Amino acid sequence: MKKLLLTLLTAVSFAFSAGVIAQPAPEPAKMEAKAEEAKSAPAQAAAPEAAKAAEAPAADAPKPPNINKGDTAFMYVAIVLVIFMTIPGLALFYGGLVRSKNMLSVLMQVMVTFSLITILWVAYGYSVAFTSGGPFFGGLDKLFLAGITDASGAATFSKDTYIPEYLFVAFQATFAAITCALVVGAFAERMKFAAVLLFLTIWFTFAYLPMAHMVWYWDGPDAITDEKSLEAVTAAAGWLWAKGALDFAGGTVVHINAGIAGLVAAYVLGKRVGLGREAMPPHSLVLTMVGASMLWVGWFGFNVGSNLEANGVAALAFVNTLVATAAAVLAWTFAEWMGKGKPSMLGAASGAVAGLVAITPAAGFVGPMGAIVIGIVSGILCLWGVTSLKRMLGADDALDVFGVHGVGGIVGAILTGVFASPSLGGTGICDYVKNVCGQPLAGGISGQVLVQIEGVLIAAVVSGVVAFIALKIVDLVVGLRVTEEEEREGLDVSSHGEKAYN
Repeated sequence: MKKLLLTLLTAVSFAFSAGVIAQPAPEPAKMEAKAEEAKSAPAQAAAPEAAKAAEAPAADAPKPPNINKGDTAFMYVAIVLVIFMTIPGLALFYGGLVRSKNMLSVLMQVMVTFSLITILWVAYGYSVAFTSGGPFFGGLDKLFLAGITDASGAATFSKDTYIPEYLFVAFQATFAAITCALVVGAFAERMKFAAVLLFLTIWFTFAYLPMAHMVWYWDGPDAITDEKSLEAVTAAAGWLWAKGALDFAGGTVVHINAGIAGLVAAYVLGKRVGLGREAMPPHSLVLTMVGASMLWVGWFGFNVGSNLEANGVAALAFVNTLVATAAAVLAWTFAEWMGKGKPSMLGAASGAVAGLVAITPAAGFVGPMGAIVIGIVSGILCLWGVTSLKRMLGADDALDVFGVHGVGGIVGAILTGVFASPSLGGTGICDYVKNVCGQPLAGGISGQVLVQIEGVLIAAVVSGVVAFIALKIVDLVVGLRVTEEEEREGLDVSSHGEKAYN
């Protein structure tokens, strides 16, 4: 235990020092409301000093952020739903897919990963991801949430509309936590518990945080008043945001990021003992179906909450999340039925997750018909991803993290560039200089698709390289894999000293 604590502290310290070296001096963070300049009325020159002091109006206080109570209440619900989709949703979905002797190990990895990343997020993650500093990393001026108070505002996507910054911190913490928890499925049933925590600490710091900053960081709509200010905001924004990449709720940041990390981990760890020679069916498809259903419910918080406002765009994201997922379930089910002769419950549950993944980057950008197309395409391609593609790759991605989240995320990210166009029922983009939305895509559909592909490639490279280096470091420090005897016994007993079922 001491060794594990020392290892984690070393990793966090390394992250802090790396950020300090890489970043310029801290600048004001994106999410703080802009204060107006204090003004004082001129005093009458002829009046005595005492009269001037009495008659001159007091200086105006800085204007507080306009916290919208409806949006604030909406975000409380969204945050709770994202927690629900992770624990218990993702935990039960993954737990049902492994053998009974590893059920508790998966539940433990998901819950403790969620807890670990939440603490790292408030310690330094939020500051690195959502303050200004550079195109790839933010600054360190909000370490341990320094400077954030109950009066601090976080910008939404409408001018002069804010939510409490603490809520934005919590919402983004759940995104970071579930992304790391998703990776767990790729190396299920064979990785040391200490190695899981140390690996995800490093990967979170050097893969998740820069991707979140590159895709989602900007100074907010109130900072844009004319072309000159737009140029300044673009120059200070995350690298992919400045290029115009569209990612409503995490196609690149969450799903492609996690999918690539999982694939790399599966290669580095190697295959489970007995794979291909021994049967390894899911021990409880009932729990997997329950988990998938919880994921679908919680995903409304994930996608709809990413709008940060309870308005028409949030309603659009809600409908899109509903219909894309339903379309993916049907597409996977019928494709499997045609190919194998029987539709399976596992296929329907996997199709639901595939549709949820694919609509994530597009939820608030495309129309419902575009969402249905995205759902159908993702259902079919993710089925291919967990069968034919998986065999071609040859990696033991135990719970198909890449086949569903990687492939689904790529499909969704690219098709967002197509169906976001107003000519195809999408919402287009916003012009904050004129303060109007629904504008045509800056480079047209082809130009936007190229930007989306660039985002996909950047996510794949960053996640893959960081995951590989992190795994090698962890192997040197604590070792990656349990022994063959421990693996055959099951991680529930060998790693945690208990059983899921007695």
